[in-house]
Amino acid sequence: MGISQYIKEIGRGARGAKPLNREQALDLFGQVLDGSVTDLEIGAFCLAMRIKGETPEEMAGFLDATHARLTRFPATVRPLIVVPSYNGARRLPVLTPLLAFLLAREGLPVLVHGTATESTRVLASNVLAALGVPALAAVRPIQDGEVVFAPTELLSPGLKRLLDVRRVVGLRNPGHSVVKLMLPSAGTCVVIGSYTHPAYAESMAATFELMGMTALLSRGLEGESAADPRRIAQVDGFVNGRRVELQAQQPGTQTEVPGLPRQIDIATTADYTRRVLAGETPVPDAIAQQVAQILQLAQLAQEAQQVETE
Repeated sequence: MGISQYIKEIGRGARGAKPLNREQALDLFGQVLDGSVTDLEIGAFCLAMRIKGETPEEMAGFLDATHARLTRFPATVRPLIVVPSYNGARRLPVLTPLLAFLLAREGLPVLVHGTATESTRVLASNVLAALGVPALAAVRPIQDGEVVFAPTELLSPGLKRLLDVRRVVGLRNPGHSVVKLMLPSAGTCVVIGSYTHPAYAESMAATFELMGMTALLSRGLEGESAADPRRIAQVDGFVNGRRVELQAQQPGTQTEVPGLPRQIDIATTADYTRRVLAGETPVPDAIAQQVAQILQLAQLAQEAQQVETE
């Protein structure tokens, strides 16, 4: 056992490194998640992959290893909307809780999962707690029209340990990509994928296709799953790996979004979320469009599931 043979392949620099196949990636990442390798090996793996970058085949292998060890939620009646939340707010309020509640209001079961990877941002989990959605202590069934929050360690302690490596080395690692793509339910999921750089968009799209996943992919607000309310971004959907173009990018950025507060603290963001849900403040157009797009994907996913079972 050990991952030194893999590090030799991926650790030869940006030009000399060789990609792993899916089976090798599964073995490597499984050992990392199981904690059967040394801290030095984990550090070498994280730095090597940061320089080389993950291929879709490698990401598929990492996800295979994750899914084999993941504590999954029971299947839901309607497709489970999976909302990763790992970035938080830096300049604008975190709108992931608003997105989650708007989806639940449409009768969809919604799982938000995440953990703090930086200590300076306002997290969606903090806002959700202020809105009466505390972190779950155990996996349980999720009802239609319900929002729940699961900390990453509840789903995978090994992934949480890997994410925490960032606090030591200061750089993201494959764990930060895996958590945005994983399927934490035994039933049909719609994953809300977001990226901050175009290169990640290409890699995530290729992984969705390779894994046959149903997902929405767009450039989120400061890396969060919720759409940036100031822009009309490109949005792509995937239904069992088949790409569906949902929205073309439009030029321009709004300087003001009606009702959006300038403060990003927990109390202000929670109050803004309550006012939007109560109809006292308008839903940002980009968020309203995102809700409609996710509803479309959920419907397509449900129809595809029905065809498979007939």
